[in-house]
Amino acid sequence: MGRPKAWLPFGDEVLLQRTVRILSEVVQPVIVVAAPDQSLPSLPAHVQIARDDREYLGPLNGLATGLTTLGDHAEIAYLSSCDVPFLRSEFVRHVIDRLGDADICMPEVAGYRHPLAAAYRTNVLPDVRALVDCGRLRPIFLTDIRKTRLLSANDFVDVDPELASLRNANTIEEYDAALRDAGYAPAGPA
Repeated sequence: MGRPKAWLPFGDEVLLQRTVRILSEVVQPVIVVAAPDQSLPSLPAHVQIARDDREYLGPLNGLATGLTTLGDHAEIAYLSSCDVPFLRSEFVRHVIDRLGDADICMPEVAGYRHPLAAAYRTNVLPDVRALVDCGRLRPIFLTDIRKTRLLSANDFVDVDPELASLRNANTIEEYDAALRDAGYAPAGPA
């Protein structure tokens, strides 16, 4: 994209600050997982920063780092990426509330699962570590071995009917288009 997604401007904040603010409305503690050398914007004092012990292995290793940092402080964790500009607290709460007796609760829309918009029981950590250790780095692999509840688009009609909380931005053009569609000023050139 040309610049780190965490630093993309969103109104008076940058994207990571907005994500943390939304998550803080629903979950505590909030843990930001980052690469050892990654620069981060200023964040509230209650936010914990966890540096990946194994860099650039993707979101499954990030989940392992976050769950390790979380320790015994909670039984459920919500995993989000920082490139979802329109994350809604109601969406996060809904996914967590629908976990029930499953180990994982995630949206599946149009045949695509969203492991970066999902609730995980913290007891999945040994399986997450095992998958990372054997090089199976896609979060979806965890759904093959743990009880997973999938939520369809219909499950979000009352909390996020447009599924804006699932709209991520992989390019600056996608991000600018998403901002324009929502009435915000675009981020500008990378």
